[in-house]
Amino acid sequence: MWRFFDSLRGQLVLLIIAALAAAQAVSLWLFVDERGLAVRAALGFEAAGRAANVARLIEEAPATLEPAILRAANSPLVRFDVADAPTVDHETHADSGAIEARVRGLLGAKDNREIRVEVHEVDHGILPMPHMAPEMAEMHLAMMRGDLSAIEMQLSIALTGGQWLNVGTRFERPPLQWPWASFVSFGITAAIILVAACWFLLTRLTGPLLRVSHAADSLGRGENVNPLPLIGPAEVRDLTRTFNRMQDRLTRFLADRTRLLAALGHDLRSPLTALRVRSEMVDERETRDSLVASIEEMQEMVDSTLSFARGIASSEDYETVEMGAFLGQLRADMLDNFSLQEGETVHLRLRSQSVRRALRNLIDNAERYGGNVDVSYGREDDHAIIRVADNGPGIPDGELEQVFEPYFRLEKSRSRETGGTGLGLSIARTIIRAHGGDIGLTNRAEGGLVATVTLPLGPEPLKQERTTT
Repeated sequence: MWRFFDSLRGQLVLLIIAALAAAQAVSLWLFVDERGLAVRAALGFEAAGRAANVARLIEEAPATLEPAILRAANSPLVRFDVADAPTVDHETHADSGAIEARVRGLLGAKDNREIRVEVHEVDHGILPMPHMAPEMAEMHLAMMRGDLSAIEMQLSIALTGGQWLNVGTRFERPPLQWPWASFVSFGITAAIILVAACWFLLTRLTGPLLRVSHAADSLGRGENVNPLPLIGPAEVRDLTRTFNRMQDRLTRFLADRTRLLAALGHDLRSPLTALRVRSEMVDERETRDSLVASIEEMQEMVDSTLSFARGIASSEDYETVEMGAFLGQLRADMLDNFSLQEGETVHLRLRSQSVRRALRNLIDNAERYGGNVDVSYGREDDHAIIRVADNGPGIPDGELEQVFEPYFRLEKSRSRETGGTGLGLSIARTIIRAHGGDIGLTNRAEGGLVATVTLPLGPEPLKQERTTT
């Protein structure tokens, strides 16, 4: 699970979902606030409209009908009263004059009578109106679920006879009703659709990137990878196109160098053969033997060069092997000339014949200079480790890297029997590095030398057709 959240796809999905959730939360908060404002404004305007109509009716009807008009206008939430003094003792309006404008508009545009409005919030826990019956108040509280956010409005309208029509009303913002079943089903459905859409879109981005990553890893191991398809967004297609060009250039460069080396070694065989024939015609035995020895040495160097070139240009397919069984088979093929220590089970992909040749060179070199050879294997992090140890004299620290150079020999006599051609370690390192690994040499504290071979385990290579060099 953590690996998913650590991936580009997982992080982008989480980012989009978090951004959407934050946007929905802000939208919901704004909706609730705007809803409350709209409800309060509607109720306030309704009470203001009733007050304007009552004021006009009182002024136009006979005075004897005034009590009847007030009784008919009264309701549990709105109270009308005619008095000599206004209940609102100030002329400023907390609602920016919206209620006054509503009343004045209903009374007539030319009406300039004084209208006073007071709007304020009421604390929780009190009855909706002071004159409301307790039974009705309890019923009202039950209907509102006890979640009252009351607004009280006092309105005083000057009448033509010098009196004031005082209006008192209180209205509540209805509690927000949460249809939990609909809300949950909507959230789950939206999340599924969103994740599916994001997954599809991000696959177009991360899929080609993973393909490039696997192809680069395979190329580093020496595998031949077909050109990748140009899919995905423009930037990813540009990256894929650049990788294909890089792979083509590297492949052509390596192939040209390998062909040059192989051609050089091959062309040297003909003059060496001619020299060998002519050397046999020399009468003086000592000179003839010296020439023959030199020519044979040159011939072996040419053969090693060709072998070196074939190691670079190997077209062998990769296969998955178990390291213990692989080394056990190598030990049997080499007539048990080294001891093998059992290690943990390690599977990895390699060109078995090429790696077998590299290990054979290391083991033969260790046996030649160190006598007893001990081979062990295991796993460290994401690499397979093979150690070839001997009991020989070791190598001076300053020459631990130099011995991997082609034709370099620690034994200065130039004898093929004691020093070889100087290409064994070079071939071994070339093969191992072609697999994305490396070979290092260290001197043992108790004496002898240890050659450590590291081979990357890595991801599975892409399943596609392989090309040969």
